Amino acid sequence: MSLIKPFRGGFKNGINTYKDTYDQTGIDFDILIMEKDETFSICEAKNEIAVIIIQGKGVFHFQNEDSYFDRENWIENDPTIVHMGPGEKVKISAKRQSRVAIVKTENPNQFSGSIYTTDKIDTEHRGKDQLDDTCYRLVRLAFDDTIAPKESKLVIGEVLNFPGKWSSYPPHYHPQPEIYYYEISPSWGYGHGELGDNVYKIKNGDVLAITNGKTHSQTSAPGFHMYYLWAIRHGDKKRYDGFTYIKPFENMLE
Repeated sequence: MSLIKPFRGGFKNGINTYKDTYDQTGIDFDILIMEKDETFSICEAKNEIAVIIIQGKGVFHFQNEDSYFDRENWIENDPTIVHMGPGEKVKISAKRQSRVAIVKTENPNQFSGSIYTTDKIDTEHRGKDQLDDTCYRLVRLAFDDTIAPKESKLVIGEVLNFPGKWSSYPPHYHPQPEIYYYEISPSWGYGHGELGDNVYKIKNGDVLAITNGKTHSQTSAPGFHMYYLWAIRHGDKKRYDGFTYIKPFENMLE
């Protein structure tokens, strides 16, 4: 099933694992819920890992340094992200209840990771002044092949889909597998996610597995902001270097 939705009833404290993402995409995905004053450490010998603060306040202890994060919400605030090579360790200390995404993929290549603080996040106002702003959204890039070490196998970013508008539009595709993790504000709202010719009703906490080069345009219902964290795994033979619009949609933005 391409739409993975085990947590529509909410998350429990601790690790919440989306069990079906790896088999479809080669990407493991968890949501970590931390209460105030809790700590949590992450270190895996065979996995490259990205740790993304979705909401919360606290400290990352990484590479003998402390990096503070404070993200009130994903509408107004950029993320703080730790990107770790296999075998590296991060300790998270929560100063209030925090929601953290953990993206993992197997990687035999060693490299030294980085922390991407909010000032290092590249925010693009994509679709602004095009098509009457009907597909205007914010695309927040943490790292891709031009930023991360060449040994990395992940590309990580976010999209803020404004109410009633479209994103990942015009329709496009890429051969590398990808996951979208969604949140909706207010949380009882919804959106729609295309996957090729199929359309899924998206709710808070869902994950969409994007495979086989399928197009994947998105839209949110009027009155609801839709957020999605996107994670792409580089192909073993072809690394991700962008997407391709399907014909004749590529002409719409000229």
